[in-house]
Amino acid sequence: MSKSKLIYNCRECGGQSPKWAGQCPDCGAWNSLEEAVSVSAKGARPRFSGYAGNVQNGSQVLNLSDIKHTQQDRLSTRLSELDRVLGGGLVHGAVTLIGGDPGIGKSTLLIQTTSSIGKERPVLYVTGEESLEQVSQRADRLGLDAHGVRMLAETRVESIMAHAQQERPQVMVIDSIQSIYTDAVQSAPGSVSQLRESAGQLVHFAKQSGTMIFLVGHVTKEGAIAGPRVLEHMVDTVLYFEGESDSRYRMIRAVKNRFGAVNELGVFAMTDKGLKEVSNPSAIFLSRHENPVAGSIITITREGSRPLLIELQALVDESHLANPRRVTLGLEQNRLAMLLAVLHRHGGIAMFDQDVYVNVVGGVRVGETGVDLAVIMAALSSFRNKPIPNDLAVFGEVGLAGEIRPVSGGEDRLREAVKHGIKRVLLPKANCPRKAWAECEIHAVSRLDEALRFL
Repeated sequence: MSKSKLIYNCRECGGQSPKWAGQCPDCGAWNSLEEAVSVSAKGARPRFSGYAGNVQNGSQVLNLSDIKHTQQDRLSTRLSELDRVLGGGLVHGAVTLIGGDPGIGKSTLLIQTTSSIGKERPVLYVTGEESLEQVSQRADRLGLDAHGVRMLAETRVESIMAHAQQERPQVMVIDSIQSIYTDAVQSAPGSVSQLRESAGQLVHFAKQSGTMIFLVGHVTKEGAIAGPRVLEHMVDTVLYFEGESDSRYRMIRAVKNRFGAVNELGVFAMTDKGLKEVSNPSAIFLSRHENPVAGSIITITREGSRPLLIELQALVDESHLANPRRVTLGLEQNRLAMLLAVLHRHGGIAMFDQDVYVNVVGGVRVGETGVDLAVIMAALSSFRNKPIPNDLAVFGEVGLAGEIRPVSGGEDRLREAVKHGIKRVLLPKANCPRKAWAECEIHAVSRLDEALRFL
């Protein structure tokens, strides 16, 4: 007979502990241990007792140069923005994990994708949270032709794979991984052990059969995908939905991709007919003020392989607090505090008694350092109440010594600026093109004080 006992699993790293503690002993996360039931088998697995023994059949050591592989064509999702994030399309046997806030459009995107692929390839949509009628109503509301999409309402992994072996789909959607369970683990669906084991079986099935699988994942209040971190390591691609709930624009970012570049960004607009692609996202991130406004500046960032024109807005106001506020939306807050210190040390402009607010228009999150110079310029423009011309774009990284460091893709950023009517660009000296540009006026600087004199 098997014996059951209580254990505590960490929802962050998946580690186990025989008793509850406030901090996980493996990863150090606080209040992450959750109670679970462990069933110990009667016979224990034999321990490894040495190097002697027979090698298992089928396993052999090969030279890397002797391994032959074929170039497989990617399967297009019929959505160019999603194909861009995936690295050109879906790869056979790849498992893609999609996470995002509730109601942001994960299921809408997948039903649109499967409806377009289902016209030519077999598709299986497995729903574990919604009924088949609810999915059908969504497809009708979006006006989709979903005759080629096969539907299954199931939450047991073994049953899902049995149906998949009969249907033999090329693309399969699991909505969502938190609702799936396996008989191999005696715990509730959504627990750490269930997520790890269920995802492991689905990944193994995808590699053996060549099925392309989409997994929908819930997110925590911090914005990370719920469950153990090992879940993101097991899959091939991890996509995150970004965007405010009250905004019509949605952005999909690849934070992991074994078959393409990371940090690629796809932009969609939510309409009554589903998600529509935005082919020119730079246009939606610019306010296009009729007259120049103090504290507003245009900068050129780079998301993956795509340059984007975005608008940075800064508001500097006198502080009545002992510790002035430093608030950022779409940027790292510690980065702003560092840039203000550099401005004081190397520019001679102090804002230690001012509240500073910085916002990225459009809800996009900027993680690169190429917008440092634009942040300083926007804050200084608001502090002096002097507008910056609308036809000027600024980019460059600012170092702690006051130097303006180069950024990647300088000429690509210049071409994107010219395409949107920018007449003047302030950039690092190392990013200055070798040939003169007739389309715009280029100003190259190497120090922060040079940029301040230009402004």
